[in-house]
Amino acid sequence: MTDDLVTGADGLARPLWASTDPMLRAYYDTEWGMPVRDERGVFERLSLEAFQSGLSWRTILAKRPAFRAAFADFDPDTVAAFGDDDVARLLGDAGIVRNRAKIAATITNANATVALRADGGLADFVWSFRPDDTPRPRTAAEVPTTSPESTALSKALRKRGFAFVGPTTMHALMEALGIVDTHLLGSHRRATSGIWPD
Repeated sequence: MTDDLVTGADGLARPLWASTDPMLRAYYDTEWGMPVRDERGVFERLSLEAFQSGLSWRTILAKRPAFRAAFADFDPDTVAAFGDDDVARLLGDAGIVRNRAKIAATITNANATVALRADGGLADFVWSFRPDDTPRPRTAAEVPTTSPESTALSKALRKRGFAFVGPTTMHALMEALGIVDTHLLGSHRRATSGIWPD
């Protein structure tokens, strides 16, 4: 056990970021790193990771219900059809992060998601960048923020017309979707996704 893991009152070991805040703990315990393979689910997480850029994940998680309401539950077809009136509505919505570039990128990415269906769809495309192995970090300092696969995914999505999909953002997406397992060794969530046995 390292200083980067905290054993809670329930006897379960979690990283520092998920050890005290009830919302982050619930997200860590039930959602983060579990496989997501449907188009809407992947599009939602891609969108939220883009909005998170430069902000804390807690901020985005707290606003997720408002994001879902504002972006039609991240239905790609609906978001792809958003126009100037929708952009104005979103810029006036205090419940979300009101960043014009990120809002525009979400609409752009919805259109790119719809277009990608002709080649198997967003979920299969993103999952095709799963590496042959996953990190096995013992400490927070050992958790990578990019990888060759996240860099390749970033480039491939950009070629397909996606925006706000840099290598660091794509690595965070791969962690969230369970494509890689960066749970610390010793965490109660390590190897629970069914994708990466330890």
